[in-house]
Formats: sequence, structure tokens, C-alpha cells
Amino acid sequence: MEETFAPSWTGSVVLDIGGNIGALVLYVPRELEGSEIELRPDDRHQPLTHSAVRERRGEGDSTYAAVYPRLPAGDYTIVGSTQRITITPGRVVEVQYSL
Repeated sequence: MEETFAPSWTGSVVLDIGGNIGALVLYVPRELEGSEIELRPDDRHQPLTHSAVRERRGEGDSTYAAVYPRLPAGDYTIVGSTQRITITPGRVVEVQYSL
């Protein structure tokens, strides 16, 4: 059983980007808190990756997001959605989840 983490605060996530690596912040509805969302890379040599949805607290508000801190550049499908994203080397992509 995986541990469920408490809400995180602004600046509490370290993103490991640079070279051929980017990152994704996927904003989701509150109802998905605690769920895991997978990304399927188009490059079949890359493994599926997943991240837990957590509450992210900022100054006076909260958002809910899954953060993928280290993704090889390329195209991905958000599993359970029809959304496709492109991860760019050295960049953080921010996307709103939709079905």
C-alpha cells in the first residue's frame, strides 16, 4: 500500500529539468484527489509513468494537481482522457485535465 501524502505548499516540489528532460503539472478537479493518473509516452521504449493527485496549497487558495517532475521530451497521452501533451526539453508544461 502506498503512502498518502498531506497537502503540499508552494515551492515544495523539486523539478528535475534540463537537457532532454521536461516536467508536467496537470491541474485536475478536487474530486480526483488521491487518485493516480498515468501518462503513456508515444515512444514505446519509454515506460508508463504515474503521479498522485494532491492538494497544492498557495497563498489563500488550493489547487489539485499531479506533478511529473522528470519526463523525457516527447509526446504523451494522459490515460483515461483523450488529451495529448508535448513535453519540451528544459520546460514545465502546465495543463488543465479534461476528459
